[in-house]
Amino acid sequence: MTQLDLAKMEKRRSHVRPSLLALTALFAATSLTPAIAHADGVDAAQVQALQEQIKQLQAEMDQLVANQVKVSAKPKVVYKKGKFSLSDGSGENTIAVTGRIHLDAGTYVADKRKSASTPGYNPNGGFNARRARIGVVGKIGGVWGYSFIYDAGNSDDSAPKGIQTAQVSYNGFNNTAIEFGYSDTFFSLDEATSSNDIMFMERATPGALATGIAAGDFRSNIGARHWSDRYWVGAYFTGPAQGQGAGSHAFASQFGAFQRASYQILQTKEYSLHVGAGAEELLKAPTFSGAAALTLKDPPELRVDGSPSLLSTGALGTTANPLIGADVINAEVAAVYHNYFLQSEYFHYSLDRRGLKNASFNGAYGEVAWTITGESHKYKPETGAYGGITPENPFDLQQGGLGAWELAARVSYVGLNDNFVTGQTLATAPSAVAGGDQLNYPAGINWYVNNNMRFMLNYVHSNIRKTSIAAGGSLGKDIGATVDAVGARAQVQF
Repeated sequence: MTQLDLAKMEKRRSHVRPSLLALTALFAATSLTPAIAHADGVDAAQVQALQEQIKQLQAEMDQLVANQVKVSAKPKVVYKKGKFSLSDGSGENTIAVTGRIHLDAGTYVADKRKSASTPGYNPNGGFNARRARIGVVGKIGGVWGYSFIYDAGNSDDSAPKGIQTAQVSYNGFNNTAIEFGYSDTFFSLDEATSSNDIMFMERATPGALATGIAAGDFRSNIGARHWSDRYWVGAYFTGPAQGQGAGSHAFASQFGAFQRASYQILQTKEYSLHVGAGAEELLKAPTFSGAAALTLKDPPELRVDGSPSLLSTGALGTTANPLIGADVINAEVAAVYHNYFLQSEYFHYSLDRRGLKNASFNGAYGEVAWTITGESHKYKPETGAYGGITPENPFDLQQGGLGAWELAARVSYVGLNDNFVTGQTLATAPSAVAGGDQLNYPAGINWYVNNNMRFMLNYVHSNIRKTSIAAGGSLGKDIGATVDAVGARAQVQF
């Protein structure tokens, strides 16, 4: 036997000795108690005191054994689905590094303006680190969760960057999370789907407009969600997005709320049917320099440059007619049948400006996918949404694995015109909103290399119709455009 083996044995003895001594004392005390009770000259009070000491010794012994179990368990490194985490011996305290890299490149192969008066629209191809996130997630004491994720992406886009997630959660109730901090939110089925799992490079425009009002990513929020294998319910209060109005004393933070519920009408390994509904409320509009206002806008479902969005309402709210509230209602449906997938949502937007007519808009999208290699999208109960594809045969030249391949198509529409008659100006129709309407037809192919990598290729055809409301020679003219673009993404997650 080596010196190292002798040292290990001695270490084990050192842990066991206190337990043996305590057990010996406990056994002796327990055995002698009846004899002492019958001995002459020993009253009942002394026997009671001895019994109390024995109980205390038993409690200390139990605690000693419990502590030794925790100390003797070794820390563990866990690897699951391409992700590593570190856990203490009890499994109640963990930490894991997490991150994602989405590198986008694209070009506009056709860009036809419908009028020489089309304002400031000159889309360009480019390269965009759409997301470049790194952070840590884990739990403390088995029931507390934490996460911190920093996003250095959006290098060539106007979307936020900085702290994406800084959140603390309590998970002590079964299938329930009570959360507080900055994070992505769960309003709409598309937003509840991770950006690692969405079918196209960008989410559909109708959902992006809705979540931008009081939900979406980088959003401060507090609330709770509860789920089972069949249903999901959640309600949250929300505040400003990270960095919104930072450094501006003229900015006043916005506040809102949302609620969402969904149910799996059918749920088997081969097929499922999902339905849900949600509501979002803007309780206090963001205020800049005294004017409470909000702008609804979105580019044609591709973000590789900083070109302005033709689809835009402009600022809805002024000092004289401030925005005093807004709400969105949403309906969602999704279905899986073997390797086929369908998802669709409808949105109704309503914005209330003091002294003006209510502005109402509608939008919807539908998307379908066919996984050529046979895999299917799996339902994720904790988010009430579907995940991406896990390849049955990850790409491996030596083993002959090809990964998973998926074809996808989508159509989306949103109209941002209301109280508007062609040929009128804001002077004659102050309640008019002429944000235009946008019809997008994206198609794509996705290659899931393994659990951690995916490559995407998207083609987007977009038709933007917008009528000028400005006084002068352009009044009443179509200042929209048709756009054809190609984009590609290299994606890594861990």
